[in-house]
Amino acid sequence: MKGSGITAQRRNFGGGFKAKVAIEAIKGEKTINEIASIYEVHPNQISKWKKRALERLPDAMSDGRFAPLRLRLRSAKRPGQAKRYNLHLKKGNNGLDNG
Repeated sequence: MKGSGITAQRRNFGGGFKAKVAIEAIKGEKTINEIASIYEVHPNQISKWKKRALERLPDAMSDGRFAPLRLRLRSAKRPGQAKRYNLHLKKGNNGLDNG
């Protein structure tokens, strides 16, 4: 491809598709390579989605009181955001605010 003027366009996958592929990988009925072939996705990408799904599963299965804040805390892009979300958790905020 280099020098040919053709550029590969990055594919964007929706959350539902990622979840479907990750669940199939978690089931373990097929190898990662088989799943990659079926869905035309690189095996490394499937492994990342599987890992992320397994990491987030405990929060998804919790009683829900603090899960939204914990997810925001993990995905905070700036140090100040993480600190602010920690304060909400310490105050006992239920995590249902928009802030």
